[in-house]
Amino acid sequence: MASRPAELIEFVVKAMVDNPEEVHVRESDEGRLLELETHADDRGRVIGRQGRVAKAMRALLAVSRDGADCRLDIVD
Repeated sequence: MASRPAELIEFVVKAMVDNPEEVHVRESDEGRLLELETHADDRGRVIGRQGRVAKAMRALLAVSRDGADCRLDIVD
């Protein structure tokens, strides 16, 4: 079962991409590292211009109760 931070990121990303079925969030390092995988065509949208969307998702994690100690990586 996915943790709340993983579910939060998955929910947010699926709302903004063209291929929501290709969104996968893996947890590692005992749930402190979230690895986000998306379809190659959606990766730019998830990162955003100058990384603004990625920064916003990391800020969302930082202010959430369960995700404050999580790190988010967007992987190829």
